[in-house]
Amino acid sequence: MCLGIPGEIIQILNDEPMSRSGKVSFGGVVKEVNLAFVPEATVGDYVVVHVGFAISQLNAEEADQLFRYLAQMDELNELTPEQP
Repeated sequence: MCLGIPGEIIQILNDEPMSRSGKVSFGGVVKEVNLAFVPEATVGDYVVVHVGFAISQLNAEEADQLFRYLAQMDELNELTPEQP
């Protein structure tokens, strides 16, 4: 199943329109994400990320609710930090 995961933009790395990117935190796990599809999103905003691309923006309450649903479905394994 293909899912989009909610995350919070914590840093904008490149603000050029077609190569816009930033760091997004997924419950503490930070990944670099393409932000070209959400040009209005800024630091502190929540986005839904699918295969490395932010595909839509959502508010904090929606992000929290979606994150809880995904946790209940056990779909957040790839975001768990690896144990040594």
